[in-house]
Amino acid sequence: MKTPVFAANWKMHFGPQEARAYLHEFIGIVPPRDDRSMIFFPPAIALAVSGYALRDRPEIHVGVQNIHWEEKGAFTGENSAQMARDGGAQIALVGHSERRQLFGETDEITAKKCAAAYKAGLTVMLCVGERLEERERHTTQAVVLRQLKAGIGRLDPAQLASIAIAYEPVWAIGTGRHATPEDATGVHTAIRRALRESIGPKADDVPILYGGSVNAENVASLLAAPEVDGVLVGGASLDPHVWGKIVQT
Repeated sequence: MKTPVFAANWKMHFGPQEARAYLHEFIGIVPPRDDRSMIFFPPAIALAVSGYALRDRPEIHVGVQNIHWEEKGAFTGENSAQMARDGGAQIALVGHSERRQLFGETDEITAKKCAAAYKAGLTVMLCVGERLEERERHTTQAVVLRQLKAGIGRLDPAQLASIAIAYEPVWAIGTGRHATPEDATGVHTAIRRALRESIGPKADDVPILYGGSVNAENVASLLAAPEVDGVLVGGASLDPHVWGKIVQT
């Protein structure tokens, strides 16, 4: 992925018709660029439509918000990594805080999902981040590094070299609060150091994104911070004009 990386997580917004309309408007606002990466994570039901809407914009990638770690089976409501790839996904979001907090995903589950994604030919964007009480106990880096090491534990060096990491402090998601550029740099530096321990200098090519109440007003200062290679954005990505402004920062 070319940095900076701008990733839009639509969460549970936009079905196929809404996704098609949004993307038609977006590509009319944002001309092709080769100096950054752009990614959309639509709901699974809108994945194929989104990929088709972006068929003439190969520099914009489409990902899936969630996968199951098994290839197939009696898992009602779930989608495998291979299904996601067949539906047009190139990237899988793994370990988002809402999956961890609302759906009980553990570090072990994120490890299995990362391995399943790569087996199916998907790239992984692994999310890590601490809760407010963990931040207040000054255990941010310990929590983040535990999540990171667990998530990448089943990957070989080649897979690890192609991963993306998103640091999303849970206390900043959807709250209007966000980490300062200095906060983000501190955590991103610790993540980079841990990656270097695993894959050496190739770790410097792994994009580390920041997510958590990113908007058009604070994105420039966050991107200017050392070790911040992009942003993963929820709410501010739901308006194509706002998102168009952000990705052209």
